[in-house]
Amino acid sequence: MIKELSHPLVAELINRLRKTETNAAQFKQIVEELTRLLFYEASKSLNLKSHIVTTWQGDLPFDFINQNELVLIPIMRAGMPMLNGLQNLLPDAPNGFLAMKRDETTHIAKTYYQRLPDCSGKTVILLDPMLATGGSLSDAIALVKQHHPKQILSLNIIGSPEGIKSVLNNHSDVAITIAQIDERLDENKFIYPGLGDAGDRAFNTPE
Repeated sequence: MIKELSHPLVAELINRLRKTETNAAQFKQIVEELTRLLFYEASKSLNLKSHIVTTWQGDLPFDFINQNELVLIPIMRAGMPMLNGLQNLLPDAPNGFLAMKRDETTHIAKTYYQRLPDCSGKTVILLDPMLATGGSLSDAIALVKQHHPKQILSLNIIGSPEGIKSVLNNHSDVAITIAQIDERLDENKFIYPGLGDAGDRAFNTPE
């Protein structure tokens, strides 16, 4: 299942990311804002839980997202600004971390660090700005499934049709919410037109 956002504001923010003159601080801020828009769409399926809160009219029941039933997992390092964007909305949700790096020769991603909280019976939200070949996201999903979550949601900024197809072929049960699907992968397996390396641009890492 895939949902692509369709909104003039999303297009505006994506195209700001494409500009080479957008600096690291601006890049991270835009990614954070897009992540909140992605979560707004993806969270429509989440259940609410009633809590008694003290208001000016006394103690009354109101519905809230059960943050303890969520797990936010960025794919490092490019996913870290996405996590920052959601932590402001969901400060009580536990966080996990996955670090992956793509081999530029084989184009295969390798996991070199993982730190996950209890995911059993919970909704895991994977945060990865770039869905290119789909290899790293597919591997991340497979790894998270070993921890028996209730469901997995993937939030992505941009992606390629090839990468999305690959992920859904391997994990048809995962819901992908993406800001924009770009034209294709180029000969080097980069998203075209894309926006460059999201990790390098967010953290001002020289190429």
